[in-house]
Amino acid sequence: MTYSVFKFLHVLGVVLLIGNVTITAYWKVLADRTRSTALVTHAQRGVIYADWLFTLPGILLILVGGYGMVWEAGLDPLGADWLLWSQALFLLSGLIWLGILVPAQIRQARTVRSLNQKDEIPESYWRDGRLWLVWGIAATVPLIAAIYVMIVKG
Repeated sequence: MTYSVFKFLHVLGVVLLIGNVTITAYWKVLADRTRSTALVTHAQRGVIYADWLFTLPGILLILVGGYGMVWEAGLDPLGADWLLWSQALFLLSGLIWLGILVPAQIRQARTVRSLNQKDEIPESYWRDGRLWLVWGIAATVPLIAAIYVMIVKG
């Protein structure tokens, strides 16, 4: 029974994480395309809130559920190739998020927070937006690959 609870937590975490990173990127790109200062500011604030509400809990549930299943099954987390690779891919994605995406997101939020609705959004915001989108896709690919590795176990 405990293994099933950990599995549920793990899958729920994956749904929260992948769901949030994909839909947040979609809505942010749509908002940015309007070039409306008010809408872009609102969307940027939404990205930050969504990370706190969905991404962070998703990550925590993935870790608790995944390591809980490993512990419950008596496995070595570094013993099987599929476990090793899935953790490495998850870590790679996390490093991209922490090293590139979060700083870009924070810079963008600070940039638009100080603007009035009539102000033009500076080029630095758009530069960080392109960086955020490209590296966001790059950080999502290892997560998708980790899901594949976890399912096929190879």
